[in-house]
Amino acid sequence: MQDDLFSAGTPEKDKYRPLAYRMRPANLDEFSGQEQAVGKKGYLRGFLEKGSIPSIIFWGPPGTGKTTLAMIIAKHINAEFIPLSAVNSGTKEVKEVLEKARLNHARGKKTIMFIDEIHRFNKSQQDGFLPHVENGTIILIGATTENPSFEVNSALLSRARVITLKPLEEEDIRQIVLRAVNDKERGLGKRKIGIHDDAFKVFDLLSNGDARTALNILEMIDNMKTQESYEITVDDIKEVTEKNTHFYDKGGEEHYNIISALHKSMRDSDPDAAAYWAARMMESGDAPLYVSRRIIRFASEDIGNADTNALVVALAAKESYDFLGSPEGELAIIQSAVYMATAPKSNAVYMAHNLVKEDLKNFRDDPVPMHIRNAPTKLMKELGYGKGYKYAHDYEGHYVKQDHLPDRLKGKKYYEPTDNGAEAQIKERMKKWQSGS
Repeated sequence: MQDDLFSAGTPEKDKYRPLAYRMRPANLDEFSGQEQAVGKKGYLRGFLEKGSIPSIIFWGPPGTGKTTLAMIIAKHINAEFIPLSAVNSGTKEVKEVLEKARLNHARGKKTIMFIDEIHRFNKSQQDGFLPHVENGTIILIGATTENPSFEVNSALLSRARVITLKPLEEEDIRQIVLRAVNDKERGLGKRKIGIHDDAFKVFDLLSNGDARTALNILEMIDNMKTQESYEITVDDIKEVTEKNTHFYDKGGEEHYNIISALHKSMRDSDPDAAAYWAARMMESGDAPLYVSRRIIRFASEDIGNADTNALVVALAAKESYDFLGSPEGELAIIQSAVYMATAPKSNAVYMAHNLVKEDLKNFRDDPVPMHIRNAPTKLMKELGYGKGYKYAHDYEGHYVKQDHLPDRLKGKKYYEPTDNGAEAQIKERMKKWQSGS
């Protein structure tokens, strides 16, 4: 199961491997990006220098170096690296790895058990690793694209260090591409290859911070070229990716101007402009899921309870894109942008949230009022927990007047519904409750 990545290999064998595989960094000095983790003062480098590696969960998008870092760690501490994928591995495969790790442990050798997409294992499967992590049989390194707070169970999470990996920056992508172009043994350095400056921006734009994607594009261009010496242009990238590469600096002013244009078009109820700006963002290279995230945020910030279906539509568009991918799934994102533009608007929930955050910043965390505390034990009941609580369903209209905020905030109003859309009905209902009618 051990991948022989770090052995010398043979040029004849390696030349048939993808460029992204051949250029996988063999040590931290070759690694680009993730300065917070692997830089000179990064905590991962610190662990390696001390020779003491905890179990780790790498959390980040594809192509940011999760597998590579796990391999580098294994090499550095002279541990056997055994990779598993949670997608296609079951109990049988896991038991085989653990048995091999036990034999290694008995011989004094460390084992790194690397689990790609660890969030795909269920709770009981994840729990199964705990005793082996605790007794030192394995060093567990998991990789996930999902938030580990929600996808990795708390017991395992408490025994591991979570390291967040970010999408690579433009300069990181530039260095990765240049290294591949100049490396004569593993890369494309036997040819004389130049790259136009404007092409680097497009490499970054289309890779979306994913080193593997950038190297795949580079390899496709190289396979297309017949000359021993050539220059890579924006047109070459267009040809192999079949994408319209608008010049669009995702970290620059124009990027934020277009985000602003989309948001304001939806807020100002202009469906034509909303469709245009959403499509332009995706055509220019923004990840469709990034556009979808902006629309989901808008549904709560600028529509809120005026049309609660807006959030449902926004989330459904995200799910549709996840299922269909590009280009088919992009239509659902455009549909959601148009829906937002044509929905009734309210920022009442957004304003309520801001007011709450302001009070949380300015006031201490006062205790929960006694009458609304949970009282699952006899002692808590004796201490007055839950005493005097009025159960709403015992009252007419299933509504009861009682205080729920801490004492210093009694009577504070955060949410003030508007007269727009469904919020008008909410406003009327709240008035009736407050008047007691």
